Amino acid sequence: MSDTSPLRLAEVSRYAQEVLDQVGTVIVGKREQLELVLAGVLAGGHVLLEDYPGLAKTLAARCFAQSLGLGFARLQFTPDLLPADVTGSYFYDQKTQEFVFRSGPVFTNLLLADEINRTPPKTQAALLEAMQEHQVSVEGRTFLLEAPFHVLATANPIEYEGTYPLPEAQLDRFLLRVSFGYPDRDEERTVLQRRMTRRQEKAVLEPVIDAATLLRCQQAMEDVAVEDSVSGYMVDLAAATRTHKHVQVGASPRGSLALLLTARARAVMAGRNYVTPEDVKAVAPAALAHRISLRPEMWLRQVDPVDIVAEVCETTPAPQSATLPTYTASTAGGGAEATAAGSGPDDDDPVYRYAGGGRR
Repeated sequence: MSDTSPLRLAEVSRYAQEVLDQVGTVIVGKREQLELVLAGVLAGGHVLLEDYPGLAKTLAARCFAQSLGLGFARLQFTPDLLPADVTGSYFYDQKTQEFVFRSGPVFTNLLLADEINRTPPKTQAALLEAMQEHQVSVEGRTFLLEAPFHVLATANPIEYEGTYPLPEAQLDRFLLRVSFGYPDRDEERTVLQRRMTRRQEKAVLEPVIDAATLLRCQQAMEDVAVEDSVSGYMVDLAAATRTHKHVQVGASPRGSLALLLTARARAVMAGRNYVTPEDVKAVAPAALAHRISLRPEMWLRQVDPVDIVAEVCETTPAPQSATLPTYTASTAGGGAEATAAGSGPDDDDPVYRYAGGGRR
């Protein structure tokens, strides 16, 4: 029987860096964005990759699936795609003379929903139950999805021709929204050089972990400590988006929860078992911007929700970094509290050292 206990945070940090290094051999110069995507996966959520065509969104999703050792399916969204094409449907088997359920591409570990905003809202909504409840309902029957289950969706900007804006309810189901942006000249030259070195179009990566190990990594996130003032800072950031003069509808409490989940994952990837305000600021644009609805006149002025979140981060007072957490997770599975006195077996691991030079 395989071990299902949470991994030590130091192990999770090491695995995360190995995955990022592996994906970074194909996706050039986008380490910060790749860290956000991996943070979303470690936090157990779904990630929306929104950018113009040709900026490695689909390639990044495929590389993460390979490096994480996950079952992978790609679904190309088109204007004529039906909900049953996502979830699956019943068909009549003439051999058995019975209706048999044929599962759709959503029954996998990592689903690449490619160009999700090129299909009408009815089909987009077919993903909602799967993303939130990890199940699908077809003809009155409910089918559970095997864990881990993650959706990495790609989308073109809504101004791009032939796109349908994602409903607010579906946008809110994505833990993060990440944009890669164009590479600079040196990075683009490196892309060409690595393609010539590969001598083939397809990039194949060896798995660093597997699905079972990823689940243990995700469980370990519960052992990351969050100081009371830092959690209060998350709430203040989300609340500040609701009162901003350019915002019609601000981030819901799901936004502050997204800050918590992804900041914990980022802290572990940075080699710590506690969250700092800098972790929160780093994930805030990706966690909050897509949850903000601007006033109609702001679209004419081309105000970007990302700029609103950046302004909120600058104007909202943050607690001082490297303070000792007043909250620690359970000691079950070798959690953070077990090493609070500096006597645990993991005390010498980098993940248990404070940024201020002290040691727990």
